[in-house]
Amino acid sequence: MTDLGRTRNPKNRIVALCGGVGGAKLALGLSRALGDDLTMIVNTGDDFEHLGLQISPDLDTVLYTLSGLANRELGWGRADESWNFMEVLRGLGSETWFQLGDRDLALHVERTRQLKAGRSLTNVMAEVASRFGISAQILPMSDDPVRTTVITTDGALPFQRYFVERRCAPVVEGIVFDGVSQARPTAQVTAALRDPYLRAIVICPSNPFLSIDPILAVPGLRPLIEMAGVPLVAVSPIIGGKAVKGPTDKIMAELGVPTTSRAIVEHYSGLLDGLVVDMADGSDVADLPIQTHITPTLMKTEDDRDRLARAVLDFADRISAVSSPARAERR
Repeated sequence: MTDLGRTRNPKNRIVALCGGVGGAKLALGLSRALGDDLTMIVNTGDDFEHLGLQISPDLDTVLYTLSGLANRELGWGRADESWNFMEVLRGLGSETWFQLGDRDLALHVERTRQLKAGRSLTNVMAEVASRFGISAQILPMSDDPVRTTVITTDGALPFQRYFVERRCAPVVEGIVFDGVSQARPTAQVTAALRDPYLRAIVICPSNPFLSIDPILAVPGLRPLIEMAGVPLVAVSPIIGGKAVKGPTDKIMAELGVPTTSRAIVEHYSGLLDGLVVDMADGSDVADLPIQTHITPTLMKTEDDRDRLARAVLDFADRISAVSSPARAERR
């Protein structure tokens, strides 16, 4: 029996790999369908120190989205936000390129305090998620620091400088994950991927290069995924050859990668058993080496998120019911 007194459906656990805004939309749908049977492994390559505070943008976006506290007008941060701190900071002549709302600021201050006291990021985020009433498990990809650096024609830029301050304008020539060779999956991440009740692994429609690659780059994490022995399904972040939000298509073009379903499959180099693509890209899936499911993937409403989550889970179950060459090869 679970803590809620209900019988666990065998093989009902889902692990989802997730970045920020785009991935968090599907994460909300999955959480509404699965509750505490969902574990999110979230990118921390975007994390950085700013004004002496430890900022975790993707983790916080997932927290705010799943708790219903997200600022839907801005697409990031907390709802009902005020900006007194930023106004005073501006008057002091300090850096204001990265916006910190007054409500959001409280989380950064408390996280920084607890991390300096020796607590792990995993434990800090678990406590916050519990206080926010979230039943799904939200895990940092690692408690060890990994920092994404974007190599551009203007030089090497820390991710937030590229993404927020420079608004993704510089041309991208490469992406590196500083510190990743020393990082390791946490015990919680390892346990989630070894769970005997694991039903499938889902890659949310996050930026493959900036949000999912840092997760897969953590030594030991990709082998855990490969040995899980369950369907691995990705939702394409591309609709009609374009990114819905963020610089995915821009980065792909600058790196010489076509914005196609085949390019997404090849980017994940043999990991995928299935790819969910939007109806606008239905003609783009012919001759792919994996199974595909064509369905509307644009998530404007909560109903859209719920519908796509159900479609992803049903697709994973159909893959599980038949032999997968990709999955057999990974074993």
